Amino acid sequence: MGTSTEKAVPDAAGGDGGQDGTGGAGAAGGAATAAEAEGTREAGTAEVVHETGTATPDAPATPDAPATPTTPGDLAAPAAPVTKETPAPPPPPSPATRPLSLSPSRASDFMQCPLLYRFRVIDKLPEKPSAAATRGTVVHAVLERLFDAPAAQRTAVGARAMVPGEWEKLLAKRPELAELFVDDPAGERLAAWLADAEALVERWFTLEDPTRLEPADRELYVETVLDSGLQLRGFIDRVDVAPTGEVRLVDYKTGKAPRPEYADGPLFQMKFYALVMWRLRGIVPRRLQLVYLGSGDVLTYDPTEADLRGVERKLLALWDAIQRAAETGDWRPRRTKLCGWCDHQAVCPEFGGTPPPYPLPVPGQARSLPVAAPGEGQGRMDLV
Repeated sequence: MGTSTEKAVPDAAGGDGGQDGTGGAGAAGGAATAAEAEGTREAGTAEVVHETGTATPDAPATPDAPATPTTPGDLAAPAAPVTKETPAPPPPPSPATRPLSLSPSRASDFMQCPLLYRFRVIDKLPEKPSAAATRGTVVHAVLERLFDAPAAQRTAVGARAMVPGEWEKLLAKRPELAELFVDDPAGERLAAWLADAEALVERWFTLEDPTRLEPADRELYVETVLDSGLQLRGFIDRVDVAPTGEVRLVDYKTGKAPRPEYADGPLFQMKFYALVMWRLRGIVPRRLQLVYLGSGDVLTYDPTEADLRGVERKLLALWDAIQRAAETGDWRPRRTKLCGWCDHQAVCPEFGGTPPPYPLPVPGQARSLPVAAPGEGQGRMDLV
C-alpha cells in the first residue's frame, strides 16, 4: 500500500543508505542497505552462531502486560572492568559446506557481490570487528531488554544507564572485541563510543513511547521452509500485536535513513521477514516499520499478499543463482562503492588479489539445477 516516512526529529539530517552504523556507505544503495538490518547482530551476537548452525536461538523475552493500542501506528503499546588480558584467538572456521539456507543479510551479500557471499558463507573468511556494528549490537540489546522493566520504569535515563553493562556483557561473550580499543589506554575513545551509543538509545525515546508498548516478541528468531524446499530464517527486532490481531514488525537501525532511491534495500529485508511470518502464522503483517536512530526517521510500509508473493519469487530466483554458483565455483566479484568497507580486498580480483582455492568440489560440467515455475513456493530462509 505504499511507503511513508514519519519525520520524528525535524532537524535530523537524512542519510545516504549506507550500512548500519557506518553513517552511510554511499550510493551502492538497494542491496547494501538490506544487509544493514542484521549487520549489527552478525557483527557480534547470537545471529552469527545461528548462521553456522552451531546453536539454537535464545528464547524471546516475555512482556510484562498487554497494552491497549487502537491503531496500527500506535500498537500496544556495577559493570565488570574491561579486561586487559590479550584475548584468545578465535576458533578456526568450520569446514566449507554448500549453502543450505538464506537470510536477509546473506541475500543482500549475494546481490551486492557474489564473491563476498562466497567469502562469508563458504570460505568463512574472518572479518575484523567493527566499532559501528558493535555499537549497533549494544543498542539493540538495550532496546530489547528495556521491556523487561514495568512500563513506568522505561525511561531514557534508565536506558542510557544500561549501555555500559550491555557492552560488558557483549565483551565477555566476545573478548576479541577488546581489540577495538586496544590503542586507547586512557579510555577516551571507549568513553566517546559509549556516549554515542547512549545518544542513539535516547533518541529512540523521541520516536516511540515504550510506556505504551508491550511487544509480543523481541529478538524473535523465525524460520520456515517454502514449498520449493528453500529454508528462510532470521531475527526480527520486535513484533507488536494489537488486540484486534494486527501484526507490526519493527526493526531498529543505528544508521541514518536512506535516500528514497535506496529505500528498497531495507524494505526488502522487512518484506523477507513478513513473508516468513506469513508462511509461519498465515497472517500478512499489517505494517513493517524501520526505526532509524541515526537520523530520527521512521519508515513504514503496509505489505500485501501480492508483495510477499513477489518476494518469494525473487528469493527463488536468487537461490537458484546461488546454487548454480556453488555448483560451478563461479562467484564473480561486483565492484561497488561499498568495496571500501570490505575486509577481503587482499583476496579479491578487483583489487589484484587471488581468492583462496575453492573448497567445494566442482564437477567437470555443471549440471543444470531445477527452477520452480512462477507461482510455486520457494525455499528456506537461513542465516547462511
